[in-house]
Amino acid sequence: MTIADRWLLPDGMDEVLPPLAARMEELRRALLDHYHRWGYDQVMPPPVEFLDSLLTGTGTDLDLQTFKLTDQLTGRMMGVSADVTPQVARMDAHSLKRQGPVRLCYCTNVLRAKADQYQGGRSPVQVGVELFGHAGQQADLEILHLALSSLMVAGAQEVHLALGQIGIYRSLVQAADLDPDQERAIFDALELKSPSELALRVAEGVQDPALAEMFLALVELHGGSDVLTKAREAFAEAPSAVKAALDQLEALSAGVATAHPEVELYYDLAELRGYQYHTGMMFAAYVPGYGQALAKGGRYDDTGRAFGRARPATGFSMDLKLLASLSIQEPPCDGVWAPCDEAPELAETVTALRNAGERVVQALPGQHTGPKEHRCNRHLIHRGGQWRVVPLE
Repeated sequence: MTIADRWLLPDGMDEVLPPLAARMEELRRALLDHYHRWGYDQVMPPPVEFLDSLLTGTGTDLDLQTFKLTDQLTGRMMGVSADVTPQVARMDAHSLKRQGPVRLCYCTNVLRAKADQYQGGRSPVQVGVELFGHAGQQADLEILHLALSSLMVAGAQEVHLALGQIGIYRSLVQAADLDPDQERAIFDALELKSPSELALRVAEGVQDPALAEMFLALVELHGGSDVLTKAREAFAEAPSAVKAALDQLEALSAGVATAHPEVELYYDLAELRGYQYHTGMMFAAYVPGYGQALAKGGRYDDTGRAFGRARPATGFSMDLKLLASLSIQEPPCDGVWAPCDEAPELAETVTALRNAGERVVQALPGQHTGPKEHRCNRHLIHRGGQWRVVPLE
């Protein structure tokens, strides 16, 4: 490696410099305070866990994103956290063991072997909330409110919220009694959003003509509020679980429209993101100019079953780096410049100013830069026998 190459970072890894670093810290504090006001307790998961714990119930997607290494003490395989959600589920099920609804929040670094196609980046700072112990739509609505209000805290505008319900597809698969290969083929066709491929796979695997029509309808059911009306017609003869899922979507969209009328709603009933672990409502929030979702989440019941405590669960997560980039401003020129002087009285004055919350930058011997380069709009001068803070001329 040449000297010029030594400063290169691996693809997908990035450093955070001013002023983004300051904005991230400001936003981290604001969001955690926001969640505290809603009754969410902060947790700090470890950066590395044993692999069989870290990947429990998450499916293959997270497995492929996880860096793996061998624990030198036990010889067991460990994984670097690529997603905090399963770790927080373990905390709820095994470490806390609280009764009733449990609200937890977090903000921590994660590391991914490959970029997340929905939120991008291999080294995000993941911030989010999880609500355990309540299976009703009120919990899902609370999570939606928190996700949208988090975006408002970050300064997001023109938010577009995409809503889905994985239970519709799951119920149709169960009713059609598909074998794993048939289900996989239909799943792949829906992910491609290909009507022709879907028609071929449905014809091969679904024997009931009515159910076949319902599968074919899924790929067309995306768009605005009329999607729910079309879905009612398409699934008129569907299992009751499908109708219950539509009822929930309507209730959630009504709740969002009431609390956040400025948010534009979009529906996609063929959205299968996170199919391995999502069990109900799913959502992703976007703003113009960003190719990835700024917030994504949904319901993922019973993830804690592997730890001996199956619990309803719903939540969302965001990348603090991406979120902070919504509103970055140069830090204000607001500070006090202290000269390079070893006088005890000056040291006492500087300490007093810092204790009072002032930002004080003291010059070092031989320093050539001055107060303006260090964002100071005032300076300390010795006048009348004492050190005084005066504006820069």
